[in-house]
Amino acid sequence: MTKDTVQGAMEEEQQAQSKKALKKQQKEAEKAAKKAEKQTKLDFAKDRYGVSAMVQSQQKLDRELVRIQDLTPEKADQLIWVRARVHTSRAKGKQCFLVLRQQQFNVQALVAVGDRASKQMVKFAANITKESIVDVEAVVRKVEMRIESCSQQDVELHVERIFVISQAEPRLPLQLEDAVRPDGEGEEESRATVNQDTKLDNRVIDLRTTTSQAIFRLQSGVCQLFRDTLTNKGFVEIQTPKIISAASEGGANVFTVSYFKTSAYLAQSPQLYKQMCICADFDKVFCVGPVFRAEDSNTHRHLTEFVGLDIEMAFNYHYHEVIDSITDTMVQIFKGLRDNFQTEIQTVNKQFPSEPFKFLEPTLRLEYTEALAMLREAGVQMGDEEDLRTLSDCFSLFVV
Repeated sequence: MTKDTVQGAMEEEQQAQSKKALKKQQKEAEKAAKKAEKQTKLDFAKDRYGVSAMVQSQQKLDRELVRIQDLTPEKADQLIWVRARVHTSRAKGKQCFLVLRQQQFNVQALVAVGDRASKQMVKFAANITKESIVDVEAVVRKVEMRIESCSQQDVELHVERIFVISQAEPRLPLQLEDAVRPDGEGEEESRATVNQDTKLDNRVIDLRTTTSQAIFRLQSGVCQLFRDTLTNKGFVEIQTPKIISAASEGGANVFTVSYFKTSAYLAQSPQLYKQMCICADFDKVFCVGPVFRAEDSNTHRHLTEFVGLDIEMAFNYHYHEVIDSITDTMVQIFKGLRDNFQTEIQTVNKQFPSEPFKFLEPTLRLEYTEALAMLREAGVQMGDEEDLRTLSDCFSLFVV
């Protein structure tokens, strides 16, 4: 056999293999196309899920979004729309259970293969990353057994449409369920907790926790109850300067700031301005605003900046007129929190367990001599002319 004959045979064999490989590729492509076509035909719900385009105010939808906190048995069998974050998801067979969270409230949602959802839709829902924002159209259904893990325990959502509005990253620096775990629980059950520095470095995510949401609402509630109570008593709210030309309560504990070509100071208190208003015949004023104290504190509770709730009032004949206003204001705040913020109180209590707060109505009032006698009975030695020296002295009154 000559060299040319061998080379020709090899070329023919290569051509045959190339044709075979090409034919195989064509068959695979046809097979993939048929499979894709089949899947498209089977995915009858392809228009009921997906990732929405960025919201750019291009259209006005005639759609009412229902708040999760309003999902009650009274809304059973209603078709509603909800916008919420995906808190958790769990896929099982032809079903996917989602927990949708909105601030401090959450509800269970079910995506199941059926007339309104395909297998592809269930798979899509299961792959939505935690903390993504979704729009969900669903039917509200009553449940036979209470859903203890959700705030809305008597209902669940049967999802018919689900669209991702804002997709979160697959890996987050912290998990919300870890961030709300009570101290000590993680050690006992070998479950993860989140360190304080991690929370502060990722404050936006930490603020999404139910505990943080509840704390901020309680703070807002205290301020609102303070304002409402005093306004009803004839007080006027004033806004006082926070940048002043001289220290208002001594020169040692002030923050100095650059003010154009000179120095100024952050206000330590609104006291001067409240007193000016009283002298100007306002009679009763109050102020809600930031207070700055440049105190070198060695404790974990720093008071360099805090929100002060201040009142000032003139009395006619006896300082007990002021005491009456103060004590009643405190009682009204406590009653308002007790009556209107139980959800928030219970939410915080899950992470930071504590005894129910107790108060007296009317408020306990002691004469100074009575207080001294009680302190002495508790073992605190004080002279008749001494002041109540420490906060622990005051606490002793209530312990007794």
